[in-house]
Amino acid sequence: MGIRVCKFGGSSVADAVQLRKVRAIVDARPDRLFVVPSAPGKRFSADEKVTDLLYRADAATRKPDPKGLSFEQIFDLISERYRKILADLGLGFDLTPALAEVHDRIQGGAGADYAASRGEYLCGLIVAKLLDRPFVDPADMILFDASGRFLAEETQQRVADRLTREKAGVVPGFYGALPDGSIKTFSRGGSDMTGSIVARGVGAELYENWTDVSGLLMTDPRIVERPRTIPSITYRELRELSYMGATVLHEEAIFPVRIAGIPVQILNTNEPEAPGTRITAAGQEGVPAGRVTGIAGRKDFTIIALEKTLMNAEIGYGRRLLSVLERHGLSWEHMPSGIDTLSIILKSDAVDGKLDQLLAEIREVCQPDSIEVNPGIALVATVGRGMSHQPGTAAQLFGALAAAGINIRMIDQGSSELNIIVGVENTDFERTVRAIYAAFADTPASRS
Repeated sequence: MGIRVCKFGGSSVADAVQLRKVRAIVDARPDRLFVVPSAPGKRFSADEKVTDLLYRADAATRKPDPKGLSFEQIFDLISERYRKILADLGLGFDLTPALAEVHDRIQGGAGADYAASRGEYLCGLIVAKLLDRPFVDPADMILFDASGRFLAEETQQRVADRLTREKAGVVPGFYGALPDGSIKTFSRGGSDMTGSIVARGVGAELYENWTDVSGLLMTDPRIVERPRTIPSITYRELRELSYMGATVLHEEAIFPVRIAGIPVQILNTNEPEAPGTRITAAGQEGVPAGRVTGIAGRKDFTIIALEKTLMNAEIGYGRRLLSVLERHGLSWEHMPSGIDTLSIILKSDAVDGKLDQLLAEIREVCQPDSIEVNPGIALVATVGRGMSHQPGTAAQLFGALAAAGINIRMIDQGSSELNIIVGVENTDFERTVRAIYAAFADTPASRS
């Protein structure tokens, strides 16, 4: 029998009702051996996440709280949250000593990382008791150097050694430790990162990421009503969609399982029977039947378009242009080109206050015949590993935008043919997403 590692997000551990669902899910399969819980999230829209309360408690030791509460009042809210969970679960478990230690260390100036990590730590103690499994503190396994850099390979060896001995356990997400033993949190996708590390460390056959949605959606539900769930996606496709704004799971947070080739299943704690979305390495699923996997985008880019006769024959032209960006501390997002044209696409906020100086240096160094600046551009990526296998994808996409009356300002397609990116006016962003979704979501290929 293989091993499954289950990470449960904040909404999955928000209260006793949700934690009973967690127990039922874990008990349903004997191979669900390791569990990685987040801190309790919101129970309702006006609620506050425990992690946010802990950040407030830490800040209240140094300055007035924005909501006018004292440190003691904020910490009472935190304590009551955990005590209510325990009472509602009927667990004979005294969390008072752990709460007292957290209270005293935050008040004593342990720092924001320590304070924030205690949400997962305290929840982990409860989940370990609920599941009757060993509690394993990630501070003993997940390592950072003195500058706060994550030590990936050293961590994986430590995790493998420790969890192989444990056979099963509960490992709180979000944090590890510096060389002096002080707590350090991950900056992005913390609990997802911990789950991924644990899955790689124990050689899991599957990493289950339990959330409050039944898989990744084909596009943003704030733009398209009830978009389809993506049944399967590769890590490469996930990276493209994540970069362009999809936020359910950040690709960087599952890098450890990607290295190990371990699939990830995105599942819904509130609908455990739903198949969710499987994330795999390219090639594990073969040639897909579907054409488009997902659509994502972001607003507020600036296009700087250069034109110069015989640009293609001028050796080093692109290098000189990029050297200007480097001197200004700018990274480019995309760089479509033609025979006598070259465009660079930058985030608008990155060039705020320095655009005039940047253009002046480009004119001096590159001597273009003309420069055109187009601010207020949105980029929309249509991503799918199946696009290169089915003719007519680009024609269908551009035809849909033409029918919707959308003017395309820029087109860029990667050499892998994994995506097609269009640049449109910010004001056309939502219409563009809807038009592309309508063109592909209801086709037989997309449903398969």
